[in-house]
Amino acid sequence: MGGEDLSRLYRDYIDCLNRQDWPNLGRFVADDVRYNDAALGLAGYRAMLERDFAAIPDLRFEIRLLVAEPPQVASRLWFDCTPKGELFGLPVDGRRVRFAENVFYAFREGRIAAVWSVIDAAAVAAQIGRAP
Repeated sequence: MGGEDLSRLYRDYIDCLNRQDWPNLGRFVADDVRYNDAALGLAGYRAMLERDFAAIPDLRFEIRLLVAEPPQVASRLWFDCTPKGELFGLPVDGRRVRFAENVFYAFREGRIAAVWSVIDAAAVAAQIGRAP
């Protein structure tokens, strides 16, 4: 799979997330997927995403930067949302926040096998008046 094909596949994956199309998640994510070196598997990965959407009803993944060098993808995702309760251990309580996630993916046989994510929680802390 070339870089353009992998970029298109990744954009389709992000669209799947934004539509919360959980039955089709396995089309993009391997059964034995790892997230930040933890073995979640597809069911655990889906459960994590479902919790994210429950905590952030207006969650939407926006690609700001995408680099595909098969079999890897690097992306900077942007979020502009209104979480309920806590986010990253911070009392957001329904306030609108904006933050980025830098995320790296390893693909195997056309599906995501590993994800490494770094989220800018300090940006959220600054927006709600908390020192990071």
